[in-house]
Amino acid sequence: MSAPRKPAAPGARKAAPRPAAARGRKLVAKPAPEAPVDDFFGDDELVTEAPARKAAADAGERLQKLLAQSGLGGRRDMEEWIAAGRVQVNGQPATLGQRVLPGDRVKVNGRLVNLHGAMRAPQVLLYHKPEGEIVSRSDPAGRPNVFSNLPRVRGGKWIAVGRLDFNTSGLLLFTTSGALANALMHPRHEMIREYAVRVLGPLDEDAKDQLKKGVELEDGPAALNSIEDAGGEGANQWYRVTISEGRNREVRRLFEAVGRTVSRLIRVRYGPFILPPRLKRGHHLMVDEADVEKLVKSLGAEAEGPSRNVGQKVRSGRPGAKPAPRSRGQARSQGHGAAPKRSSPRPKSKNPL
Repeated sequence: MSAPRKPAAPGARKAAPRPAAARGRKLVAKPAPEAPVDDFFGDDELVTEAPARKAAADAGERLQKLLAQSGLGGRRDMEEWIAAGRVQVNGQPATLGQRVLPGDRVKVNGRLVNLHGAMRAPQVLLYHKPEGEIVSRSDPAGRPNVFSNLPRVRGGKWIAVGRLDFNTSGLLLFTTSGALANALMHPRHEMIREYAVRVLGPLDEDAKDQLKKGVELEDGPAALNSIEDAGGEGANQWYRVTISEGRNREVRRLFEAVGRTVSRLIRVRYGPFILPPRLKRGHHLMVDEADVEKLVKSLGAEAEGPSRNVGQKVRSGRPGAKPAPRSRGQARSQGHGAAPKRSSPRPKSKNPL
């Protein structure tokens, strides 16, 4: 005997009666019609796993680019190292074109390489090198080196763009990018180096023509791009010269080849960078990030770092963080603060500086 129905609450709606055909029969949900297979996969030619593989291949950065950015050498050198089996990623031999992700362990010749600095936008620094400093981090003779006067780089290091010998002063470039340093030094880009040269005794026109046409040195022929008189008195004569190479002591050896001794040599320009007149000897100046980015783009892919970081503002190694405060030298270069005092009296007109 069925239980009596409870009376409906006042105002409640009555349930609609079920159709007669549905009484006494269990209702089953009707499945939705299946979509055609072509709606998911398209043509047979497109049914592949290429999208998944492409997404994995696009992750990370190319290994040879990061190794070059870390300052180990140029990108072509890194490719040769990888092909020779000198590089490992997570314990396995690396391959050309391989991409690495944050957290991957990269070793070169069995030694772990720190790639954190390579993941940041490159920095460029101008340094006014005084005489009496070497461009090296170590010296058996214990002479002072240029790196002791540079600011510290978190997670990276400064790489010198070329060198100046112990007795040469003037503009010296540094960067945190190995790829950028190699591009700035590569003969293909023909970066003009300009020097103020003081020699003992004047040069006649024949000697100047010989220096521009070229002379034979022990490591091959060499020549000046240009030479101009810059004043002087007595035995000391100043000249402004330009050259597009960076061989060891090349300017000094060129003048020695025509019978003149260089008594003072000052580099005043390297490529697009000119030694700032107010930059004191032993002081440095950071190049603006926007100018660094323009420089990298002008040199092409060989000088580029990881594309996602170029132009980002970085502080304490965190991409996207607020920019670090300007150094005193950078603030002065952009019109903030007082101008630095000269470390020596303003030279007379006979001195090109």
